[in-house]
Amino acid sequence: MLQISNQVFIPDHEIQLEAIRAQGAGGQNVNKVSSAIHLYFNINASSLPLFYKERLLALKDRRISKEGVIVIKAQRFRTQEKNRADAMERLQELIQGAAVQQKARRATKPSRSSQQKRMNRKTIRGRTKALRGRVVE
Repeated sequence: MLQISNQVFIPDHEIQLEAIRAQGAGGQNVNKVSSAIHLYFNINASSLPLFYKERLLALKDRRISKEGVIVIKAQRFRTQEKNRADAMERLQELIQGAAVQQKARRATKPSRSSQQKRMNRKTIRGRTKALRGRVVE
C-alpha cells in the first residue's frame, strides 16, 4: 500500500508496474537487464477520494494522459528495486502535490513613493545617456 496521507492509501493492485530496458549509456548491464520501471496508475478507476481525483485530472502535467492515466518512467538507478521505489515515491509526491492548495494571489499596486523613486532613477539614467552624445564645440 502507498500512503498518501493519514487517511488516504492506494492499494497495490491499483498500481501497475512494468519492467523495461533502460535507455542511455550503461554498457552490458543496460543492454541485458530490464532495470527501468514504467508505473501506470488510472486515476478514474482508483479508490482515491473525489477531491484527489479532481485535482489530479485538473493538473497540466505531461505524465497524465487524456484518459486519466499517470505514467511514470523510473530509470535513474541500476537496480530494478531502487527504480521501483523511486517510481512509487514520485507517484506519492505527485498526488500529495495536487492536494496542496495554492495561496490566492491578491493584486496590489505600487506605492506612490516607489513610483516616484522609479521615475527619478529613469530621469537620472536618461541624463547620463544624454551626456554620451557627440561633443559639439
